[in-house]
Order: sequence, then structure tokens, then C-alpha cells
Amino acid sequence: MKLFLREHLLLIVIQLSQCVIIPILFWLDGYRGIGVIIYSIFLSLVVISVFLIYQFVSRKNLYQRLQNPMGTLDGSLETTEGTPLSEALNQLLTTQYSLYREELQKAEDRQDEHLLYMDRWVHQMKTPLSVIELTAQTLDEPESSSIREETERMRNGLNTVLYMARLRTIEEDFQIKPVTLSKLVHEVNQENKRFYIRSEVYPQLNEEKPGIAVETDEKWLFFLLTQLVHNAVKYSTGKTKHLVISIYERSGESVLEVKDFGIGIPVVDQKRVFNKFYTGENGRKFRESTGMGLYLVKEVAERLEHGIELESVIGEGTTVRIIFSKTQNLTSM
Repeated sequence: MKLFLREHLLLIVIQLSQCVIIPILFWLDGYRGIGVIIYSIFLSLVVISVFLIYQFVSRKNLYQRLQNPMGTLDGSLETTEGTPLSEALNQLLTTQYSLYREELQKAEDRQDEHLLYMDRWVHQMKTPLSVIELTAQTLDEPESSSIREETERMRNGLNTVLYMARLRTIEEDFQIKPVTLSKLVHEVNQENKRFYIRSEVYPQLNEEKPGIAVETDEKWLFFLLTQLVHNAVKYSTGKTKHLVISIYERSGESVLEVKDFGIGIPVVDQKRVFNKFYTGENGRKFRESTGMGLYLVKEVAERLEHGIELESVIGEGTTVRIIFSKTQNLTSM
């Protein structure tokens, strides 16, 4: 109704002005027929009222459609019957929708091409890295360890790039199945064994009871835990020689916890550490920080419908928990 009145406000004002101006002109011209003047004004108001009522009734659906925002993109394909204006609007929105879908499809195709290129590029880069690592094993120390350390950093960086590229289509890559958390932790520790030794920070596993399993994607959870472990080691090196990975149940939920005893995260940074590219105060001290690790952890955890908790105290360390809901928690095996 408001839209209808706004559209016809000028017409109403003009009509009312005529109802006043024309009788005044007749009166000034010497015509003094009050009854006729009142009757003419009445007829004019009746005519304009009938016209406005017809306009409102015939275009009611159109006004409602224009006033109510669309909940989905497909809402633009809804049709409104009744008037030529409605049909013109239907055609305009349909054409606009088609053009939008074409542009969106082109953008998705370009994104898919970029993803495919990144995937192939990362895998191609891993081959020469493996060759370099094998060659480094034939060298004497400390050259051998130095080369392998750098290639390991490059490999971790390539994996981060690959997972970042796959984030947009992550749901298509999910394979949800039962995963035993302790087994996954052992695999992550084995994968990062040289990283632990080189950094002189060693993991300790605390398991409340054996065999706690959850419904998740094993590959992506492996990536999450690896990111948390790398952060814990990076910010603990030189301050402590151990970190604790705990598996336990809390209020019917399974929890995978990574706790370090490193430098901690300032309070002002704790609410923003999951933001993309945010490195905070610690990032200025550790030049290798990219601000993508915890961002990816949060994004992947949300896609997997896992919760994330972070607690940190400056000088005492940081604790990050992955929370598996009751529906994802399986009976202990």
C-alpha cells in the first residue's frame, strides 16, 4: 500500500489541486452556482477514486512482489500476472537472471580451472622435492639436515596452498566415516617426527579411554590436527620441550585438544586469530606466520560441523580444542 501511494502521490495532488483551482476560476469569472461546483468536485473525486482503486486491485500482486525482498535467487523467476507492466517486469527479471547465471557459470569455470591448475602444480612440485630429499640423504651433516628442513617447509607450504584451493569445493571432497582419534594422532605424530626432533618439542598423548571414535573426514581432520601441531611447535620452540595432545569426552561430546606451553596469544588478538591473513603481535615476531593456519582450521571445522575453542595465556601457552558433537560421537570401541 505504501508503494502504491508513493507512486500515485503526484497524481492525487494534481487532482486535488484541480478540484480547488477550477471552481475558483469559475467563481472569479462570475459563476456563482455553488451546488454545481460541489457536484463537479464530487464527480471528479469519484472518478479519481475509482481509477486508483482499479489500479491498486489490478497491480496488488506486483506491489507486494516489489515490496517483499526475495529470499532466494530463484525468486526472480516468479511471475506476476495481470498487467503489461507486470509482464514486462517478469521478462526483465528472467533475462537478468539468465545473464547472471551465465556470468556466474563463467566465474565458476575459471575457478575450477584455477583449482585444477593449483592441484596439478602442487603435485608436480612435490616430485622434485622428493628428489631433493633423497639427494640430501647422501650428503654429510649438517648440510643434509638443513636441506631436508627447507624441503619440509616447502612441502608444508604446498599442502597449505592445495587445501586452501580446495576449500571452495570442500563439501564435494568429504568422505565421512568413523575415525579413531588416537590412531589419527599417531599418524600425525609419525608424519611430523623430523619436525619435532628438529624443533626439540615432543608430543605427549593423553587419552581418557582407548578407542574414542568420531564421524568425520579423516583426510581433513588430519590436516586440521597437523595445522594445530605446527602452530603449537612453532610458538613453543626455545621455551619448552613438550606439548600435550589430549583425547577425552566432555558432556557427551568428544574432544581433541592440542595444548602447548609456549609464548601464548595476547588477549587483543584472540578474537581475531581465526581471521584470514591475520597474524597479530606474534606474527611480527615470527616472520614465517601467514595468518592462514587457524583460518583454515576454523573454516574446515565449520564445514565438518565441528566446534573450535581457543584459550591462551601470555607466557603460559595456548590450548585449542576440536569439539565433536554428540551426533558425531561414536560408541567407544
